[in-house]
Amino acid sequence: MRKIEHIGIAVNSLETSNQLFEKLFGAPAYKMEEVASEGVKTSFFMNGPNKIELLEATTPDSPIAKFLEKKGEGIHHIAFDVEDITAEITRLKAEGFIVLNETPKKGADNKLVAFLHPKATNGVLIELCQEIV
Repeated sequence: MRKIEHIGIAVNSLETSNQLFEKLFGAPAYKMEEVASEGVKTSFFMNGPNKIELLEATTPDSPIAKFLEKKGEGIHHIAFDVEDITAEITRLKAEGFIVLNETPKKGADNKLVAFLHPKATNGVLIELCQEIV
């Protein structure tokens, strides 16, 4: 893991939250997209070298919808940039972590992603991200 890639925040309304974060950072989201396979719409903000991803559910059975129902708005995950996501999945499984995605999948912001179960990471959902080249 090379660095924190972004922090993901689950929100009820992307429109409302985009306005809030635009005021907070003094700049609009640099990217918005839908990831239909995950039932989510996202927007990304830059703050210096740091990225914040806002996530709004598009289906009632999506992971974000379930998170919001259970916990409400707030930090959903911390994502880490990795050079080789497949090798990192193998390494982390060998270390005893519970990997939710044995095979990386396409995520937002031109990334391959995989997640580690929060039960094995002190209650924090960890996302691994590799840039698609």
